[in-house]
Amino acid sequence: MFSKVLIANRGEIALRILRACKELGIQTVAVHSTADANAMHVRLADESVCVGPASARDSYLNIPSIMAACEITGADAVHPGYGFLSENARFAQILTEHNVTFIGPSAHHIEIMGDKITAKKTAVELGIPVVPGSEGAVATEADALRTAKEIGYPVLIKATAGGGGRGMKVARSEADLLTSWSTARSEAKAAFGNDSVYMEKYLGKPRHIEVQVLGDGQGRAVHLGVRDCSLQRRHQKVWEEAGGPTIEPKERDEIGEICAAAMRKLKYSGAGTIEFLYEDGNFYFIEMNTRLQVEHPVTERITGVDIVYEQIRVASGEPLSLTQEKVQFFGHAIEVRINAEDPQTFAPSPGTITFYHPAGGVGVRVDSAVYQGYRIPPYYDSLIGKLIVYGRTREECLQRLRRAIDEFVVDGIKTTLPLFQRLIKEPDILAGRYDIHWLEKFLAENKA
Repeated sequence: MFSKVLIANRGEIALRILRACKELGIQTVAVHSTADANAMHVRLADESVCVGPASARDSYLNIPSIMAACEITGADAVHPGYGFLSENARFAQILTEHNVTFIGPSAHHIEIMGDKITAKKTAVELGIPVVPGSEGAVATEADALRTAKEIGYPVLIKATAGGGGRGMKVARSEADLLTSWSTARSEAKAAFGNDSVYMEKYLGKPRHIEVQVLGDGQGRAVHLGVRDCSLQRRHQKVWEEAGGPTIEPKERDEIGEICAAAMRKLKYSGAGTIEFLYEDGNFYFIEMNTRLQVEHPVTERITGVDIVYEQIRVASGEPLSLTQEKVQFFGHAIEVRINAEDPQTFAPSPGTITFYHPAGGVGVRVDSAVYQGYRIPPYYDSLIGKLIVYGRTREECLQRLRRAIDEFVVDGIKTTLPLFQRLIKEPDILAGRYDIHWLEKFLAENKA
């Protein structure tokens, strides 16, 4: 086991990792920017190192500074959390070359799954179902026209690098195909420095379903069931459930085993999430995230598996502590992401938290690193906390979520809590009748 882990992240996920390390008896190093000097993970870590000014580019994404922090503290492993450097193959490789363990998959696996085209080809080779689409990049207008005709309209044009909805356009007919293709390439170039795009069939009303996997790099892997992440705004998840309200246990086990078998074949190490679009009983591979997910707590709640603990164990060379037969599923869990944003306009709302009272009680978990008097800086992602609730049934879970949302108080800034107070009353939400387009339509129709 490691003696000292450097946590290359901030906010609630840095605190989550720190807690896991402490429970394992591992010393911790918190890195931080000048803007995060008073952050909770910095206060609680055994050591802390400032790695740069407020800008993420100059601090949390500054590989030389983080490597220097490893050197001066003697950290023998780095946990990247999610975002920032968590899926940076070069960073993982540099750590390995300096005899520091990257708590995550190999640089090779990060690389092949980081490029959408290579990831899709790999999925096909591993037996994972994929959306019909181009075999590679669509590089010319002629390629775009031919591929769209073969697939059938509407089609979705996507950047091969990056995510978050950038470099993604829908073409519903040949008349708007070339404009959509050109715009997607321009956006991809601006956002990722790579204008390569590919094309796939656009599904009308799919749900976003993902499968959590764990591997030990030695040919052993398990799945931890599915999550439904269909409630999204601008391709960013807002509300996640485990298990999915429309996925039957038989479907869960079938797609889960397909994913676990693929990870065994790949000899994947650590936590990963294989994401699908799900429509009419069919699963279609979108991408694989080679890291911890924001929504991992809902899976932990219904399985009892500590995913961060398993990440650390397998990175240290130990085998998985569980087999597929030992993975059990109990009840239902929902997570809502609480952001420092205006609940109507979604404009960021940095500032000082003047009063903070998180929800509590039976079946309630709050992952957050904020506190009363904490000043939310304007430089980073607006996520300030995650409210996770559990119930023996989805109905019980929804009732508990309603109570917990009403109980949660964050004053001094605007948050998205009022949005969830609205959503928890919607018949479609209560019945589980929603797809990836539902939330944006709801917001458009219910502008204040």
